[in-house]
Amino acid sequence: MLDIQVSLRKTSLVDYPGKIAAVIFLPGCNLRCPWCQNRELVLGGKTAPGAIPLEHALEQIEKRRKVLGGVVLSGGEPCLYRDLPALIRRIKDPGRLGLPVKLDTNGTFPAVLEELLSRTDPIDTRPDYIAMDLKIAPSRYAELLSIPKGADNIGGHGIASFESEASALALGLEKSAALIRASGIAHEFRSLVLPGGFFSPADREALAALAGDSPWNFRPFRPGNCLDPAWDEYTEVQK
Repeated sequence: MLDIQVSLRKTSLVDYPGKIAAVIFLPGCNLRCPWCQNRELVLGGKTAPGAIPLEHALEQIEKRRKVLGGVVLSGGEPCLYRDLPALIRRIKDPGRLGLPVKLDTNGTFPAVLEELLSRTDPIDTRPDYIAMDLKIAPSRYAELLSIPKGADNIGGHGIASFESEASALALGLEKSAALIRASGIAHEFRSLVLPGGFFSPADREALAALAGDSPWNFRPFRPGNCLDPAWDEYTEVQK
């Protein structure tokens, strides 16, 4: 089982459609979206302020499982963790928590999703619900990566590597969306309506192909605790 520190929301009425749920926030993310409001999880890594051991979070959920309808695994990005299937299995095991699982993901780890969705363990490790974020057009995901220091090193290999990673992210998003749409699992895609025209009609058009006929929900951006403090200067609520 994962030996990590997580953040826990004991009760949520909005994170798992139709269910009262607990939310486990796993630390760390491969993206650096400037509007992200989970800055402690993204930047704090495994020692985010207020975090508790995962085992303690599961113990608290177990004490409350009779009033809960499910558990949400969010982040950060849960698919960063190799032991994600074991965590899902533990939550769904009728002899332990026996609760359905919703997975929140940014969709940039299609290999992890493919493994989760194809498993045939005695205790199903497939999520019962998946929500995948669609942020901006796949071709723009390079804007959500941090260019590493020294990227302009001899021969430009750093820049080449960065561009290769951005290209892989775009392809990964398409594969993840296709896997989710074809999975037969309840799911949704979701996007923030970002201020300043950052989320443009061209972005929506590009992302529509990924969502297909699946539910695609839009949420308003509200400033506060953004990863890039400049985004907190936006005072209007985007709708």
